[in-house]
Amino acid sequence: MSALDKIKKMLKGHEDQAGKGIDKAGDMIDDRTQGKYSKHVDTGQDRLKQQFGDRGPDDPPRR
Repeated sequence: MSALDKIKKMLKGHEDQAGKGIDKAGDMIDDRTQGKYSKHVDTGQDRLKQQFGDRGPDDPPRR
């Protein structure tokens, strides 16, 4: 079992909290880098949310 599978198993049922954590971490990175990498951080946040966090109704289904 890969590390990603273990994390998914741990977060199952807590998608809202994972999404909040992803947002908070991205905001912290933006603050520390003074927004220099905000596009990259936003992309990373979106990808993490697709894997673990809260997803909107328009998001593609998980694989």
